[in-house]
Amino acid sequence: MLVAVAISTAPGTALAEPGGWRTEWPRTDFSRHIVPLEEIRSGGPRKDGIPSIDRPRFERLNGGAASGWAARIGNAEPVISLVIHDDARAYPLSILIWHEIANDIVGGTPVTVTYCPLCNASLVFERTVDNRILDFGTTGKLRNADLVMYDRQTESWWQQFGGDAIVGVMSGKHLHLVPSRLESFGRFRQRFPNGQVLIPNDPNARKYGTNPYVGYDTSGQRPFLYDGSLPDRIDPMERVIAIETRPGHHEAWSLPLLRERGTIESGDIVLKWEAGQSSALDKRTVAGGRDIGNVVVQRQQGGQVSDIPYDVTFAFAFHAFRPGSPIHK
Repeated sequence: MLVAVAISTAPGTALAEPGGWRTEWPRTDFSRHIVPLEEIRSGGPRKDGIPSIDRPRFERLNGGAASGWAARIGNAEPVISLVIHDDARAYPLSILIWHEIANDIVGGTPVTVTYCPLCNASLVFERTVDNRILDFGTTGKLRNADLVMYDRQTESWWQQFGGDAIVGVMSGKHLHLVPSRLESFGRFRQRFPNGQVLIPNDPNARKYGTNPYVGYDTSGQRPFLYDGSLPDRIDPMERVIAIETRPGHHEAWSLPLLRERGTIESGDIVLKWEAGQSSALDKRTVAGGRDIGNVVVQRQQGGQVSDIPYDVTFAFAFHAFRPGSPIHK
């Protein structure tokens, strides 16, 4: 898969031309954008070539026990877990790695659950903007190797990393980030024994459970389809925990640092690490990936502890989108 993408974005074709885009995207207003169009490039697939999940199916756990298709998911496999108004759902990366976007309604709130393998960015957003519910799909484009989404209502383009509209009539609009966790399926089952688990609409449509990016997060690799600057004194493919610690202020902590310390406190924010989650981007199967552990990020205020949004992403991605922001090593 990566070889095919590399061929399709060989020198001379890597940077998409706005004129060519207009044929594929006649409804997108390319005169309106907040980033240079030259920063956006083809990732290989065309519009919706990586199909979003628009009618998600779920199986419910029974006292923590999984049955049906969900029984195939290993305890250490990573899932994006989301809880809104006691509605707890798990979105396995073994599925999202093939779709990247799932449009859903959780606890009565329309959300889009996203995963970008090239940045290892797993983020959940509310998809209501200016009292309008949006549905998201994949453009097949990348910026800083990160997924560029589009909304089907206006066909504006949105950056997954941060949730900003970067091209089209929605340019400058922002999606609200929802707290979620990237955790092992086993931990989700313990926390929510009657929670729901996303399953494929068609189990034979993709090789679910396998990883099409074998070895991608190996130390020493150059980020794929990224030609920007690299962060100092840290492997660009090292995982970091990225947090908006206060409005407009972003910081990241390297995963090895948190793993070494177990707990890190920064002001009213607490980061914790525990073993038991496999990398989705390591071995041939998601379940077979090396143990990278689980991260929880919470804020302590007035005796209350609550989850806050965070992202376990690669150092190069944080550096690209948050230039000048510190990475604690």
